[in-house]
Amino acid sequence: MIAVMVAAGGSRRMGFDKLSADLAGKPVAAHSLLAFEVSAKVDRIVLVTREERIAEFEAMGREFGVTKLARVVAGGSERHYSVWNGLQAAEATVSDYVAVHDAARPLVTPGVIESCLAMAERHGAAACAAPVADTLKKADAAGAVIGSVDRAHLWAMQTPQIFLWPLLERAYRQVLRTETLVTDEVSAIQRLGLSVFLSPVDEPNFKITVPRDLELARLVIEARATA
Repeated sequence: MIAVMVAAGGSRRMGFDKLSADLAGKPVAAHSLLAFEVSAKVDRIVLVTREERIAEFEAMGREFGVTKLARVVAGGSERHYSVWNGLQAAEATVSDYVAVHDAARPLVTPGVIESCLAMAERHGAAACAAPVADTLKKADAAGAVIGSVDRAHLWAMQTPQIFLWPLLERAYRQVLRTETLVTDEVSAIQRLGLSVFLSPVDEPNFKITVPRDLELARLVIEARATA
């Protein structure tokens, strides 16, 4: 399997660069890279970032011994352009599976990656997800509650999302041809009229979005180390 790791975001909600922020002694992005490095199912990694950060992530790979980091390439103005650039740099074959992962999800584990791959091998398309547990409400523009949302069958999407290479390439060619904005690979596959099967994740795999997420992630990493 080939991993395309997306690290081209601007960290606008964070207020500082989250991918290089310290998390239990390593940059956030290094945790993500190392999870794919450790997995025996991953052959190589392509990381997509901003042009001016290519050398930084190449150095990060060397510093933390990420031997599977084959290439670091420039992304685009939107996430789907970055994923497409990563797909083109991956040099995949028709039999390869491709995992797309957000570098800002540092709590991913080899077990989560491999469970998602197993689902993809059965169906051709799979994505990590967690069932929605909170009570959901609709509100109007003023913030007043106007209704409830049934949470049955609702899932919060995560990464990695894993697909057969030809399937994902075809989906992204259509996205680019129609100039459609998609926020994840599942949306691109669905536009082909195909199904994506969920790989349930029952451990923390959240995205670092705001500063308090770093402290929560640190606690998770510490708990895992003593388990």
